[in-house]
Amino acid sequence: MSIKPEDYLEPTCPFCVDTYQKDRPVHRIDLCRMMEKLDEHLGRNDYAAAERHLDFWLSEARFNNDDQGALSILNELMGLHRKCGHEVQAMEAVREGLSLLDSLDLEGAVTAGTTFVNAATVYKSFGKAADALPLYRKAQDIYERQLSQEDGRLGGLYNNMALALVDEKQYDEARRYYEKALAVMANVRYGQLEQAITYLNLADLATAELGLLESEDQVNDYLNRAEALLETPEVPRNGYYAFVCEKCAPTFRYFGRFAYADELKQRSDAIYERS
Repeated sequence: MSIKPEDYLEPTCPFCVDTYQKDRPVHRIDLCRMMEKLDEHLGRNDYAAAERHLDFWLSEARFNNDDQGALSILNELMGLHRKCGHEVQAMEAVREGLSLLDSLDLEGAVTAGTTFVNAATVYKSFGKAADALPLYRKAQDIYERQLSQEDGRLGGLYNNMALALVDEKQYDEARRYYEKALAVMANVRYGQLEQAITYLNLADLATAELGLLESEDQVNDYLNRAEALLETPEVPRNGYYAFVCEKCAPTFRYFGRFAYADELKQRSDAIYERS
């Protein structure tokens, strides 16, 4: 007597579509809708709402078998958890994101480069610069082949690579990447904000390499350049400007420019309150 499947398979619901399908269908989530609402939360500096929003959409992507959508959300979660200092959650987003990247076979795609950048930046932020650098170099190989020299993503990569190199005390190479970042952002619309951040990073590099006293002249020059860029009239005073002001204020304070640090914090708070 021959054995039939029903003799050894567990019974399943006859109305369940998955019963008759070897592979679940993929239903793409609405990433544009997801990003629009995320930008609203971030524009108000409401990180808790942003996290709930991303967690909801990640569950939707998983339910709909949308691995590419899930990867996009995991990239956002890497950045959000990093900003909030949530190391465990950030590392989990990195682990899952890199795993998805392997399964999606996106080698050489810009999406892969972006995932490497975000994962590396998480590593760097939590004291793992040595682990970050190989991922940054993978991203560099992709970005330099796929992006133009006027693409802000390339400037962001160079800036973040330099930060990791400073942590590893590779100061000369770090300076070269900061200079490359400045050159790229000079050709990007409203790139003045990113240039300001880079000049403040150069001030930190100078003190790390030379000490506070020996680097004083260089530091003052970098601070002056950063301040001038932040005061550029045509740069929109929007949520991203508020984020940059908030990010830059502690560096100005560290180097003794207390009044300007307070001014930047006040601008940031005012923009968030209006949003």
